[in-house]
Amino acid sequence: MHILLTGGTGLIGRALCRQWAAAGHQLTVLSRDPARVARECGPGVRGIAQLDALGDEQLDAVVNLAGAPIADKPWTRSRKAELWQSRIGTTERLIEWLRGRPQKPAVLLSGSATGFYGDSGEKPVSEADSLAGPDFAGELCLAWEQIANEAEQLGIRVVNLRTGLVLAADDGFLLRLLPPFRFGLGARLGNGRQWMPWIHLQDQIGAIDFLLNRSDAQGPYNLCAPQPVRNREFTEALGRALRRPARLLIPAFALRLMGELSILLLGGQRARPERLLAAGYVFRYPELDAALADLLAAKDSR
Repeated sequence: MHILLTGGTGLIGRALCRQWAAAGHQLTVLSRDPARVARECGPGVRGIAQLDALGDEQLDAVVNLAGAPIADKPWTRSRKAELWQSRIGTTERLIEWLRGRPQKPAVLLSGSATGFYGDSGEKPVSEADSLAGPDFAGELCLAWEQIANEAEQLGIRVVNLRTGLVLAADDGFLLRLLPPFRFGLGARLGNGRQWMPWIHLQDQIGAIDFLLNRSDAQGPYNLCAPQPVRNREFTEALGRALRRPARLLIPAFALRLMGELSILLLGGQRARPERLLAAGYVFRYPELDAALADLLAAKDSR
């Protein structure tokens, strides 16, 4: 299978490339720095700077993961524009290119996030909840999915990947937390009651591969573990895994100084992967303690 990836040098994209290259798939990654692709994604992965470089090559699937990190910087007006352009702008260009391409791939798997639902409080949310949240994250995810869904008009199966917090040993959210937690400075955010939908990286790529190969998979899927946890529970679990105290807190008022981004930190989604479970996907790491133990053991072995 020939698979085109955008965002292929990111955390999830790199892991997918490793898995799919080992399975014998042909991989092409769209990147502003094509020379970087072989280093980041593996020597057998081709990097291209322009979609037209594919010419009339047979293309079986597109995995669209492009997007600037959502929580790295405060959501200033310019940062919001960057987040919007990196997701919606990239997806618009991708759809326009697919529209003009005589040979169409069978499937488009396109990024989204559980932030689609906004801050859902205590309400459990699943893919059956079709209303996007009223905040910027909800608007961003809604627009991202709407643009991707235009590929259905081209006869392409579209899957929207509503991803939670991806836990990995060598990059991402968890890696940034480890230094303060190792020094006993682990802290919950605000009252710690907000829900955190999370997923182990192996389940993230396992679920994407599962949906790629399931011809009846279409529409939104929550990519998060079956058991979401509260921020307080996550903090305690990470402290326990590291055998360090994690009794501090960062007051809500201090986080609100970050502006609109604080909604992402103090809110959350009690999301469950209802459609993924119904389709038959079996999670390798459904419980947080086991996921953290695996990731920390992998990091310590390096």
